[in-house]
Amino acid sequence: MKKILLIITGSIACYKSIDLIRQLKKDGNEVNCILTKSAREFITPLLVSAITGNKTYEELFALDDEVKMGHIKLARQHDLIVIAPASADFIAKIANGLGDDLASCVILASDKKIILAPAMNEKMWQKPSNQENLQKLASLGIDIVEPETDILACGEYGVGKMANIEKIFFEIKQFLQNQNLLSGKKILITGGSTREMIDPIRFISNNSSGKQAIAIAKILKQMDAQIHFIAGNISLPIPLSNQEISRVESANEMFEIVKNNLANVDIFIACAAVSDFKIKNISQQKIKKNLLKNFSLEFEMNPDILESVGNNVNRPKMVIGFCAESENIIENAQEKLYKKNCDLIIANDIENGKIFGNSETKAYLIANNKQQDLGKITKTQLALLLAKEIVNFFKIND
Repeated sequence: MKKILLIITGSIACYKSIDLIRQLKKDGNEVNCILTKSAREFITPLLVSAITGNKTYEELFALDDEVKMGHIKLARQHDLIVIAPASADFIAKIANGLGDDLASCVILASDKKIILAPAMNEKMWQKPSNQENLQKLASLGIDIVEPETDILACGEYGVGKMANIEKIFFEIKQFLQNQNLLSGKKILITGGSTREMIDPIRFISNNSSGKQAIAIAKILKQMDAQIHFIAGNISLPIPLSNQEISRVESANEMFEIVKNNLANVDIFIACAAVSDFKIKNISQQKIKKNLLKNFSLEFEMNPDILESVGNNVNRPKMVIGFCAESENIIENAQEKLYKKNCDLIIANDIENGKIFGNSETKAYLIANNKQQDLGKITKTQLALLLAKEIVNFFKIND
């Protein structure tokens, strides 16, 4: 039995949390709840206790609880903390280290995994200060279940509706099932795009958003792996601490960081869309328009990061590559598998560029002894599938 602490903050979506409690208990979990003061304007402690079967916690300065250091015990004795709904106010509190009530003090004192499901008006959601707070939380390793776009409680249409309970429950169940499966494994993963400068303001690049690499990193982190994420030009929040992320711009920068961090790595995942070539002579000044009539660029090849790792004397036990193809997808993936000495290749059909920045992809899994058409699949589903492949690999080879 897993113990889950559910923090309910002030939002009209509070009533949905009752269904979440039911699902969690039906799945065999013990659930304790903290209701913030604003949440008690929507639902009562009596209702919550009737559903959980446990006392509902409300106040930081409750004598009976705090004589026993209740906020510390609540922070420590659970396997997972879930905040649903999470209001903009509460997100701001925990992003900035405030602890002026029981719920925020528990978060400050906690060393447990936290999953957060925001709920608010669209304008609040999009406010730069709110997005900065969410990025802070993501950098602290807090998983954020993105809100949905729908008609909101205020009658406006937009993003801000709390994710449906099935999605939140799925995130919780995945974490609890995956917990510690890759404990102690060191994983180096690349994601996003690289840029090759032409002059100080122009560059050659591609449309990779880093979504797939982020989804993989999130799942592997849930499995307690030690992640080092090398991010090339990613603007999306990465659910890792700043110490776990190295940011780069060019292929050469990415290559150098990979080389310098390869020792003692168990798994290398090359998910970045790395430029194959770069400009031979980068202009140190902006190239003026009147010079472009007879202007030409001279290219040279970038280092092949995946091939270098796959054939390195310090080759990790498992090497996984990604490739984006427009034709002969399986044949090209098989050639890369052998040439670059990979254990596994995920081949994506670029579908005329539709996969870039999208939440879905059309993919194939290619290994020495296996070839699988994954069909149309979400990037989260692909990350879960890849994580299972990694777990199975180490069950066989450890």
